[in-house]
Amino acid sequence: MLLHRLAFATLSALLLAGPAAARDTVLHIPLADVLAMPEAQAKLDPAVKFYLAGQQTPQVLNRFSTDVSNPKTNGFGKSDEFGCKWAALTALIRLQESAKREGGNAVVDIVSYYKKVEYKSATDFECHAGAIIIGVALRGTYAKVAD
Repeated sequence: MLLHRLAFATLSALLLAGPAAARDTVLHIPLADVLAMPEAQAKLDPAVKFYLAGQQTPQVLNRFSTDVSNPKTNGFGKSDEFGCKWAALTALIRLQESAKREGGNAVVDIVSYYKKVEYKSATDFECHAGAIIIGVALRGTYAKVAD
């Protein structure tokens, strides 16, 4: 009987502490740090450029559609910063593929769009790191820019 009471008390404490223990750490990381990663050098096509909203861009010749890439990564065994960079790289790869399909050579006006809340910076993107999952959401417009 005592064992049941202890088990119930422990379970109750865990359930009550669950929401309070939820973590959502917000990080702002320079996009340049992601683009400098060796993995980015290997996986991103240098013919497709990325420009954050507010960043100076070449002349935009044609704008195509706007889209969101919202990848998540497992945070287990990763620092928040590395997980954020990894998720952002995944988002850039997806945006790059779509830009190419639409005939673009750039993704312009990129903003963070986590849970549909816009964060705009000419240098940084926003990332949310939880206890288990790390996520980035980037919204950008596919475009053809002057070389």
